[in-house]
Amino acid sequence: MRLDVAIAVTLGLAAVVTDLRSRTIPNWIPVAALAGGLLCQVLASGWRGVWEAAMGTAAGFGVFLLFYVLGGMGGGDVKLMAGFGALLGAGRLLEAALWTAGLGGLMALGVLGFHWVRARWRRGDQDGGRPRTIPYAPAIAAGVWLALIPKG
Repeated sequence: MRLDVAIAVTLGLAAVVTDLRSRTIPNWIPVAALAGGLLCQVLASGWRGVWEAAMGTAAGFGVFLLFYVLGGMGGGDVKLMAGFGALLGAGRLLEAALWTAGLGGLMALGVLGFHWVRARWRRGDQDGGRPRTIPYAPAIAAGVWLALIPKG
């Protein structure tokens, strides 16, 4: 298994488990992704890899920063995508962001549908069947994993 894939799978699983359990992503996970990404980029491209990791981190941070500012996403999700950006580089990070957005949208529809059905079943649900938050680390991890699949 390639080092970048091993890092993405390991840290992605850690982020998913902690996000589902506590609705938070501990800072050590994005930091580990950033460090692992920097290492992978330098091993692959030498000193030019530092630039690739930096651009990927900036792209990962920038992609979800607006959603955080608007209140639709937590800070841990933004940091996680920035950490994975170092691992992927800017080009593959944009692919991962598209996968993440699509999967996150499907996941949100599924969760909303589940809560709607549950609210109708109970008939006395006061919140209208809407969840307050949806853990986004599963969509981020899956998007990163799909971006790492070799193409062609």
